[in-house]
Amino acid sequence: MSNLQRLQQSLKAQSIPALMVSNLANVQWLTGFTGSFGVVLVTSDSGLMITDSRYTVQAQEQVTDLPSITYGSPLSFVEFLQKQVGELGISTLHIDENQVTVGSYNQWKKTLKGTTFVPDEDPIHKLRKVKSAAEIALVQEACQLADACLEYLLTQIKVGVTENELLYEIEQFFRKHGSTISFPPIVVSGERSARPHGVPSDKPLESGDFVTFDLGCKIKGYCSDITRTIVVGRATERHKEVYDQVLKAETTCIDALKPGVNGRDVDKLARQILDEKELAQYFGHGLGHGLGTLVHDSGRLSSTIDEPIEVGQIWTVEPGVYIEGFGGVRIEDDVVITETGNTILTHFPKELLEL
Repeated sequence: MSNLQRLQQSLKAQSIPALMVSNLANVQWLTGFTGSFGVVLVTSDSGLMITDSRYTVQAQEQVTDLPSITYGSPLSFVEFLQKQVGELGISTLHIDENQVTVGSYNQWKKTLKGTTFVPDEDPIHKLRKVKSAAEIALVQEACQLADACLEYLLTQIKVGVTENELLYEIEQFFRKHGSTISFPPIVVSGERSARPHGVPSDKPLESGDFVTFDLGCKIKGYCSDITRTIVVGRATERHKEVYDQVLKAETTCIDALKPGVNGRDVDKLARQILDEKELAQYFGHGLGHGLGTLVHDSGRLSSTIDEPIEVGQIWTVEPGVYIEGFGGVRIEDDVVITETGNTILTHFPKELLEL
């Protein structure tokens, strides 16, 4: 079943006569289109991709499951939209309440006078949580390349090399292998490793530093996301204590991820394990997030999200401990949920490396 068919099935089940898809991640999931502007009109039995004249050829190449049309100056988008909505016979149109601005909403109501607009949550956000076999294969391919990037980085790590120099090596590695980064990589060392989303700097690596690498790539629109923490030189007993407890939390939580388990409970489990060494106080973010066309795709493993785990979902599992003045550890893997449990898609070693 194609993504378009999955959406149309969902529209029928919810008695939604027509939907405008305007979130670009959802547009890409639905059509394969990767341009910077596009919307899709979908009914229970038809659909139409709309973009502007910059992307006429690209849309023809990428959009295969439904017709694509483009407009250009002097015609405006709202004028073109009015024409297409009329030709499709749409009188009630659901729009993404989390995507459409108040200004656009008011303009559309003023121009498309015969159309009733219904602000609602785009059902694609929920559909995107469960991946097809083809989507899982692409994420797995991206994970393999991320593993290879970490293997390459092992040859570049030494005292004196800077965080920014290692950042450059990551970006170049992915480009040389026909990919792009799925998010700005994180390379933080020493006390700076206590910054969960720290920006790489000109700080050189020093003996005794924790160094955290958080990186991923995108292949054919699908992302990977992996984090590893190493020690430059010899690890102290405190390094080992913190690292081992984060690793215990990560591996235990991965083992617990299976169909029907509540994601909130898995997040709680990570905190219980960290608290065995009084480290839970240094873990301030959620345990993980969905992964797909976006590196932070639909879904969260968090204390605030009360939802069961489903077959076909891909999750990151990434507990972390960040101690100001000392440093931080995060270990992250990408995991797909199967009928019998899960399969880990990232395979770079997780024992503490001393380089």
